Amino acid sequence: MKIGIESINFYTSNYFIDLKSLAEDRNIPVSKFYHGIGQEKMAAPPPDEDIITLAANAAYNATKSVDKDKIDTVIFATESGIDQSKSGGIYVHQLLQLGKNCRVFEVKQACYSAAAGIQMSLPYLMLHPDRKVLLVASDIARYGIGSVGEPTQGAGAVAMVLSARPAIVAFDMESGLYTEDVMDFWRPNYTDEAFVDGKFSIKMYIKALIESWNQYSGRSGREFADFYRFCYHLPFSRMGEKAHIHLAKHAVGDDYDNDFLMGQISDTLHYIKIIGNTYAASMYVGLISLLENSNEDLTGRRIGFFSYGSGCVGEFFSGEILPGYQKYIDSGAHTKLLNNRTELSYEKYKEFYSYSLPEDGGDYQTPKNETGLFRFAGISAHKRIYQRLF
Repeated sequence: MKIGIESINFYTSNYFIDLKSLAEDRNIPVSKFYHGIGQEKMAAPPPDEDIITLAANAAYNATKSVDKDKIDTVIFATESGIDQSKSGGIYVHQLLQLGKNCRVFEVKQACYSAAAGIQMSLPYLMLHPDRKVLLVASDIARYGIGSVGEPTQGAGAVAMVLSARPAIVAFDMESGLYTEDVMDFWRPNYTDEAFVDGKFSIKMYIKALIESWNQYSGRSGREFADFYRFCYHLPFSRMGEKAHIHLAKHAVGDDYDNDFLMGQISDTLHYIKIIGNTYAASMYVGLISLLENSNEDLTGRRIGFFSYGSGCVGEFFSGEILPGYQKYIDSGAHTKLLNNRTELSYEKYKEFYSYSLPEDGGDYQTPKNETGLFRFAGISAHKRIYQRLF
C-alpha cells in the first residue's frame, strides 16, 4: 500500500517588497541579498491577512478536487500560533466547511512541524486507508525592522491532502531523526518577533542533516546516488545550496561536480526566492516549485526531503514521484498568483508590518486589503473574526 500526497497547493500574500527597496533604505548593495542569501523578494501580508487566511486559501485550493467527506483529520503546523489554547486548524476547518466528525489539532516544533504531521499521518492512513488527512503548514516569518534577519522574512502556507490514494508523491516508510536542545532560534511568548543566532543555527542545521541522513541511510540501505532531486528546509535559498554540498561531501566525499549538485536542487528554489521564508511550509513550497518548474518528467524518481526545526529537530525522509503527477499540480494558478502581486514601497511595507490591533478585547476592525477568499476581519470580545469572501 502506498501512502502519500493526493493533492498539494500553496498560497502567499498578494503583496511583496523587492529587496532592492530594503537595500536602498539600508544604503547597501542589493547584491548582498540577491546573491549573498539568494533572495529577491519577500511576501508582506497586510493587517487583514494572517496564518489562518493564508492556510485557508491554500487548503481551499488543495481540497477542491478531493472527496472532502473522507477528511477526518486536520493537522495545522505552525510556529506563528495565534492562540495559546485553540488550534488554528479549527478556524480553517470552519472556513472550509468540513464535516463535523473530524479531529483537528496544531503541532509545533519550529520549521519541522509539518514533517511531524506527515510522519504522524502515515501509520494512521495505513490503518484507515478509506480516510484522508488535511495537513496545513502556515507561517509568517518576522525578525524585526532593521534586524539582520529582516531580508529573510516572508509569509505563506502549503496545504496537502494525504491519503492511501496518492497522485503526486508516495512516501517511503524509513526516516532518520536527530534532536538536540539548543538555542539557535526561538520566540518567547511575549514577542511576535523571533530571536536567532544565525551562524549557530546554520551549524545546527548541517549537524542535524548529517546525523539524520546517517540514520536514514542505515535504516533504508539507500545511498546518495539513489536520489534524483533533494528538497530542503529553505529559510533562504543559499541555505539549501550550502546544505546540499555538505551532504554530498559527507556521503560521497570530494568527488562530485558542483554544477550537478546545484542541478539537483535548483528547481526547488524558484518560489522561495520571491516569497521568502515560510517556516514550516518552506520545504513544501520547494517541492511544489520542483514539480512545477522541472523541464523533465520526474515520474518514478526518488526525492530526498530534509526538514529542520530550530531548537532543534531534523528529519530526513524520502518519496517517489508518481505517474501522471502533472495532472494534479496547479502551476497556472500559482504563476498567476505570483505574477499579479502588488509591490510595496519600503514605507508601506513598514506600515503593514507595524500594524497591530489593541489588546483590550474591544471591537476593532482591520483595514480591508486583497486577501484572496478569506480575511481576518478583526477582534470582538477577545475573539478573532474571520470572513469568507465568496
